[in-house]
Parts: sequence; C-alpha cells; structure tokens
Amino acid sequence: MLIDQKINYLELPADDLDAVEKFYAGAFGWKFTPYGPEYRAFSDGTMDGGFFKSSKRSSSTASGAALIVLYADDLEATEQTVLNHGGTVLRPIFPFPGGRRFHFADPHGNELAVWSEN
Repeated sequence: MLIDQKINYLELPADDLDAVEKFYAGAFGWKFTPYGPEYRAFSDGTMDGGFFKSSKRSSSTASGAALIVLYADDLEATEQTVLNHGGTVLRPIFPFPGGRRFHFADPHGNELAVWSEN
C-alpha cells in the first residue's frame, strides 16, 4: 500500500551490482531483482529501492551526504555480520541520543549506519 507523501523508494550507486547484491543479501537478507546490466532493485521487507550503475558513491556524511540508517536488535552481531560479508566499519559502535550505532561502507563505498535502542 502506498502512503501519501512518505519516503517510498531509495536508490544508491554501485559500480559492481553483483558485489552489492551479495553483500546486502548476505548481511541483511535483502531480496534483489535485476533490471538489465545497469540496475538492480531490492526489497528489505519494508523499504524498496535499487542500485544504479555508477562509479559515484553516497559517502562522507561529514560532507553532507544523506545517511541511510538501518535498525538492529543486536548491534554487535550486526556489526560482525557486516564485516563478515565484506563491509568496512567506518565508525565503531558509539552512543548517540536514543541509543547506539555504527557506520559502515558497503563494498562500493556507500556509507550507511545501523542503530539500536540498547
């Protein structure tokens, strides 16, 4: 069901669509649908989006890039899963108002974060 004026879709760049699919499917269980050699759609079960073929990166929140933040019940286990699947931790777990989080780069170099209330 579409909800009026709410975020509906998210797109990120990736130069190696196979690598980002393998990473997100393995680390977070996302499902993927290929749409030719230049695009790979995903669903995380709640949000849909896609990766488009590009050498650019969505990175450096210090420079003003938007930060996509995922939620995890077990932050330490999720951080280890990210590492096990080829991600890079950019900022290890740290407290912030409302909980704790860490920032990571996917295999393409896009910066995302994962947070938990605990």
